[in-house]
Amino acid sequence: MCVDSVKILIVEDSQLTIKILEHILSKEGYRLTIAKDGLQAIEIIPELRPDIVLTDVQMPYKGGFEVINFVKQYYKEIPIMVVSAYGDDEGTITKAFDLGLDDLISKPFNPKELLLRIKRLLINKTIL
Repeated sequence: MCVDSVKILIVEDSQLTIKILEHILSKEGYRLTIAKDGLQAIEIIPELRPDIVLTDVQMPYKGGFEVINFVKQYYKEIPIMVVSAYGDDEGTITKAFDLGLDDLISKPFNPKELLLRIKRLLINKTIL
């Protein structure tokens, strides 16, 4: 599967972070879908079947923990990465990984590191 057929679901309520992620990821050729909160993500995942999910932790309605829990309960094959300012909070990290999180990157992040981590998750899933 080539990069331009890889579907990434971005679950984020910050317009600035969405714009940054869109800029970085669309330049690489990924197909992007945006969910503004965890509730919207949970509603679209069954039909979209993304190849990877990038989610924030703190969002309205349902947060990142609920997204991780949903994905790992019903779609174990979909890797999930938290992109969050809470990346240095040990309790948050532990809870996220206990729920089945595959990777985490802290805001602000290095674009090259983000892309490398995404590619690693996709290779582990045998997408690329």
